[in-house]
Amino acid sequence: MGDAVRTSRTDTRAAIVEAAASVLREKGPGAVTTRGVAERAGVQAPTIYRLFGDKDGLLEAVAEYVMAAFVADKASRVAAAAATELDPLDDLRASWRKQIEFGLANPAIFRLLSDPDRVRESPAARRGKQILETRVRRLAAAGRLRVPEPHAVDLIQAAGIGTIQTLLATTEEQRDPILGEAMMDAVLGRILTDAPTQTPDGPLPAAIALRAHAPHLETFSEPERRLLVEWLDRIADPAGTNATTTPAASPHPPQRHT
Repeated sequence: MGDAVRTSRTDTRAAIVEAAASVLREKGPGAVTTRGVAERAGVQAPTIYRLFGDKDGLLEAVAEYVMAAFVADKASRVAAAAATELDPLDDLRASWRKQIEFGLANPAIFRLLSDPDRVRESPAARRGKQILETRVRRLAAAGRLRVPEPHAVDLIQAAGIGTIQTLLATTEEQRDPILGEAMMDAVLGRILTDAPTQTPDGPLPAAIALRAHAPHLETFSEPERRLLVEWLDRIADPAGTNATTTPAASPHPPQRHT
């Protein structure tokens, strides 16, 4: 009996979230009322208050639902890119375009998840960042990065958020059609070497590339891997600006399709 009740509750919650997502997509956040969503979902309005607390709680659940679906698609794409050995730069560019398209197609969701407090509490947002880290690591492993991985991730995220915000603040008729590509080019110019065999940057690209592989080097013991990572981090980031965000080596690192 308990399982049946839990299943019914889950199904009801999913129906309400899907109904609210449809209203949000079609008419914007102002149209997401408890009465309207309840009618579309085929439930009583008090059910929404019982499950979500209030309208804000419902909107947060909708944002997480839509973002989770988008992130799941990103995860499958990065896994396919790694499996087929797709050029990591082509993969990153394609992901960037998808992110911009998603933000423009879902302005209400984007604005909800632009709130730093909501982002910190969002499993989908955290998973999305992990997928970006995977893409950046593929670039590092190919010898293409001239900056530490965490710095590259931060630059890409900041540029993406800023690009979407700028485009959403502009009417569709006045939007710069090449702004997204121009921003991507600007970021890539900052984080990439000119080619995998470039040498003017000295040992930096090689150190960053080896750093990407270091957690998987079974030739070394765990303490040796950690020491190697520390040395490589010093080469890649001598000022230690990314010391707190750089993951330590592990004999069995989390599997993220790397």
